[in-house]
Amino acid sequence: MYTPEMLEAIKVVEKTRERRLKETFPRLKPEEKDQLLRSFHPDYMAGAMRPVKVGPNKGDRMPHEHVDLLESRSMLDPDTFSLDKIDFDVDVLVIGGGGAGTSAALLAQEAGAKVLLATKLRHGDANTMMAEGGIQAADKENDSPAIHYLDVMGGGGFHNIPELVAALVKDAPICIQWLESLGCMFSKFPDGTMNTIHGGGTSRKRMHFAHDYSGAEIMRTLRDEARNRGIQVIEFSPAVELILDESGQCAGAVLYNLETEQYLVVRAKTVIIATGGSGRLHIAGSPTTNHYGATADGLVMAYRAGAKLIFLDATQFHPTGVAFPEQIVGQLVTEKVRGLGAQLVNADGEQFIYPLETRDAVSSAIIRECRERRKGITTPSGMTGVWLDSPMIEIIHGKGTIEKELPAMFRQYKRFDINMAEQPILIYPTLHYQNGGILINDRAETAIPNLYVAGEASGGVHGRNRLMGNSLLDIIVFGRRAGKNAAERAKSVQLGKLSLAHVKRFHEELQKEGLGQNVAPILLPDYRGKVS
Repeated sequence: MYTPEMLEAIKVVEKTRERRLKETFPRLKPEEKDQLLRSFHPDYMAGAMRPVKVGPNKGDRMPHEHVDLLESRSMLDPDTFSLDKIDFDVDVLVIGGGGAGTSAALLAQEAGAKVLLATKLRHGDANTMMAEGGIQAADKENDSPAIHYLDVMGGGGFHNIPELVAALVKDAPICIQWLESLGCMFSKFPDGTMNTIHGGGTSRKRMHFAHDYSGAEIMRTLRDEARNRGIQVIEFSPAVELILDESGQCAGAVLYNLETEQYLVVRAKTVIIATGGSGRLHIAGSPTTNHYGATADGLVMAYRAGAKLIFLDATQFHPTGVAFPEQIVGQLVTEKVRGLGAQLVNADGEQFIYPLETRDAVSSAIIRECRERRKGITTPSGMTGVWLDSPMIEIIHGKGTIEKELPAMFRQYKRFDINMAEQPILIYPTLHYQNGGILINDRAETAIPNLYVAGEASGGVHGRNRLMGNSLLDIIVFGRRAGKNAAERAKSVQLGKLSLAHVKRFHEELQKEGLGQNVAPILLPDYRGKVS
């Protein structure tokens, strides 16, 4: 529960509510936003990045945590590891059991492919399951994919790859229909029409949701469908290296069974990487919203095989991560809370940013408020944050709205004797999303023949900043595209002799630079020795 000092601070917030209800806080002008980002966003922190010394992106600056992985050697010794014994022989190997991987597996099987899905933890243990706010799609009369396109491009700073954004927004309405046809229970009005709300940086209410557990509902739907269709799934078996053939085609992967500690060789005519993001690297020392398996495995494997990475110098920090209580620091407070009317307020009870600016701008404004202006609220552990005035939702929409629309979050805070319907909650930016990743085209193909990527492991669609609701959309759109296109290509693929020669070449490059002391993928974060 809140300390007496924090309860006193809440009284300041309460005194300004009536006035703030009547206020319309101005949006940032482009030049104001640019200055704010350059001054306070973690991407611009001095010393946060360095150039990578090996591989396709040699010379490009990235966060130290990513460079450390990319400059690591493989778990496998390419001179001694044998690929002679093939444990699985399939048309399509999907690496990753979240929303993107499961969507891909479903579409690949529909196209007639023999599919194997390999996942690091349990099927569904993924950031998809943890996504709360919703999924965007322009399917209302006042909206269109063209308007959605402009919002996505603007949110990404117009750095997005246009054809990827076009694919995202064009497929969006189809994806909503597909999910609903599989049994996904979106929130609706009494007449059966979809309930949609705004997200940060959107010009239309196109955020479809299932209360505040949208990702869990989508993942439940996809996983049930995969099980009903009998798709073969291997759990607790992450991929640790891609396999190429003698002509440079992707030809499968080596899996590592976490339970038996045995390696498994999978030969596949096409491979889909859907391994998710890298939040558990704790970039810039930040807490994270991500699940324990988010350790950038796909980036490492694809990079060694020769795939180019893009936008890894742009990391998304979600503006509203939990700052108190300490037991759940860093966990997500969905943007839907602001979409329903909650305001960001400093220690003086004043708004300092339009609540639905893009995530990079809101994060930067909160950091500025706490570090430069010294108007944050300090917790008993010494962390600072600002208030998210959640009781505004009840004032605007009526008593009981929070418990109805945000049931999971309401219960989460109730566990700690905080009633977010009556008391504001304390938040601070938290590491949330990997904006960049492996470069793909609109068919989800990489430059490596037979290798596809879908979801957060890919890069280009979101530019330098992702809008709320486009991650759940991304995994469905490009998961479906990857599955369909990989299955189609598998029909004509002829594989040669399996090889790890690319790993040997990469090791030689590391040796020339005096690198390779560490091993990657790391598979799971290691927190030993980090707790005082």
